[in-house]
Amino acid sequence: MIEYKTFGSNLIEEVKKIYRVEGWNAYLQDDEKLIRAFDNSLYILGAFDGEKLIGFVRCVGDGEHIVIVQDIIVLKEYRKSRIGAHLFKHVWDLFISVRMFDVITDIIDEADNHFYRSFGMKPLADGEMIAYFR
Repeated sequence: MIEYKTFGSNLIEEVKKIYRVEGWNAYLQDDEKLIRAFDNSLYILGAFDGEKLIGFVRCVGDGEHIVIVQDIIVLKEYRKSRIGAHLFKHVWDLFISVRMFDVITDIIDEADNHFYRSFGMKPLADGEMIAYFR
């Protein structure tokens, strides 16, 4: 049975395993920076199969005017079991009154784009705003 609970940088080694397996290598360059990122996150919810961390959602922001879903990741062997949807819905509901609830994904990732649109989200191109990146 999958259990959902909050956690922090105390599980950074388990987090790194997930990032490594899923190819999210940018996070693996500096352990101290990654620990600070987790310690400074607004909210982190993990999905656990027994004691094993199998996925999580991590949010940053102030929790009042802006929340950014920085990471949502589930190990490949656990996908298609709605774990990602459960994680996302949890933070969607938790921060429902926040004015800006954002997530950034690759424009060519059809599965991710379909997933976020299924929650009623729309791309910036459909709205009245524009985003800039460095």
